[in-house]
Order: sequence, then structure tokens, then C-alpha cells
Amino acid sequence: MKTTLKTMLVIALAAGLQFEGNAQGLKMPQASTSQTVTQAFGLGTITLNYARPNVKGRKIFGGLEPYGTVWRTGANSATTIKFSEDVKIEGQNLPAGEYALFTIPEQNDWTIVFNKEAKQWGSYTYKEANDVLRVKVKPVKLKDKVETFTIQFSDVYPTTAKLQLMWENTGVTVNLSTDVDSKVMASIDEAMKGEKKPYFQAAQYYFENGKDINKALEWMNAADANNTTQPWVKLWKGRVQLKMGDKAGAAKTAEEGLRIATEIKNQEYIRLNGALLAEARK
Repeated sequence: MKTTLKTMLVIALAAGLQFEGNAQGLKMPQASTSQTVTQAFGLGTITLNYARPNVKGRKIFGGLEPYGTVWRTGANSATTIKFSEDVKIEGQNLPAGEYALFTIPEQNDWTIVFNKEAKQWGSYTYKEANDVLRVKVKPVKLKDKVETFTIQFSDVYPTTAKLQLMWENTGVTVNLSTDVDSKVMASIDEAMKGEKKPYFQAAQYYFENGKDINKALEWMNAADANNTTQPWVKLWKGRVQLKMGDKAGAAKTAEEGLRIATEIKNQEYIRLNGALLAEARK
């Protein structure tokens, strides 16, 4: 019977696992350390699991990791990424779920692959038929060498973020986005029907996301009326007033917030209400 390379690899893996089982008392550091990264995003969470190989003086892309070949995007088991909510990857829809994160490095572009078979050893049993999404991104040359392979999230905002891969002198950025506005607006509408209305949080959302500013002020006034001794409510009410062009009203509210913050010795809101007051008086 003909033995394929894939079969040989599976046998080797099984043998390695058996040997590991026979040496359970032996403790050694991992050659490629593992890392789990959890990032809140939108209304959900992204969870990333991967192993981090080191350069060790080797040429990585176009050498250890050949161009045009599917890479596990790390070491050991395939890197996995789990989204608790639907997201967009480079503008393309990706349903919530857990995926193996494969990449295909090239000199001028990389293919980022989300494969539905999340639990795989390396990329030896990778099947293109199981790809859920593929996108292309451009690599960049990094100024400083990255010895240990790193995946991280950067520029994280409520609805956008960047997933960055960095190793040796190569960096790759994948743009993530999510649409939460319709969900948040529906949640606000429903919460406002209840007995305990979230005036402050709802007004903040309206203010920060360009919604009805008059409604934001109405809710801030309601939040302020419910508790007149919170300098953070004064701060945000003043910000809404200033955005509406009511400098006199914003200055008066900021003065109240500054007085309260001073009385309770809250340095943060002394500073913030003071800054708002200065801006309103310009």
C-alpha cells in the first residue's frame, strides 16, 4: 500500500503524542510559547489562540515559510480565532464562529484565510474547500526586527479594529469592522420602556454617534435631575450643551461639575470639568 506524505505526517504526530504521554513527568519550556489574546469588540469578543516561534537567525518569509504556501500562522496547532458576533474582514462578511487562521505569504500580498476546521495540527490537513473567507492584504517592511512572532489588536474602536501580524521584518494588517448601531438603538428603545431608564448611557451614545442631539440633552437633563451630585453627569451634560452651541449653559454646568468634584476631591473630574469650562469660555 502506498504511503502518502500526509499519512506519514499523521503517523509521526500520533507517535509524538504517544511519546509525550509516556513522559508526562518531564517538564520543559515550550520552544514556541503559546498565547491567548481576548479582545472586546463591538458588542462581542474576539479570542485568539496561537503559538509564537522565534526567528533564531533564520530567513523567515521566502525561506523557512515559503512564498505561495499555506502557513499555520504560528507554530504547532493551527492558529484559531473566535468571533462571538458577526464581523466584516476587509469589508467582507464573516459569520460568528471559531476558525483556523491560515495565511499564504507572498512578496507583494498575503492571503488571509478563515477556515471552518478550527482544530488542526499545523496546515498538514488543510482543505481549501473548508475556507469560509479569503481576503488579500499588503505586507509592509518593519523598521525594527520582531524576533518572536506576534499577533495583536490595535486601533480598537467600538466598531473598527486592526488585526496585526508581525515577524522578522514583515508586518501585515487586517481591517476588522462590525455594525452594532442597529442593535444598540434597538436596545435603547427597549430599555426606555422599562421602569429604570438608562438616561445617562443613552445620551452618551447619542452624543458620541451623531444622533439626535436634542434627545441627548433631554436625557442628560433627566439623568441630572435624578442625581444632581455626580460630576460626570455634569461633564457630559455640558459637552452636549457645548455641541449644541450653548456656551453659556455649558459653562454653568461645567462650573457646577467643578464645584462638586472639588467637594468630593475627585481629581479626574476636577480636571475634565475645568477643561470643559475653559473651552466654553473661549
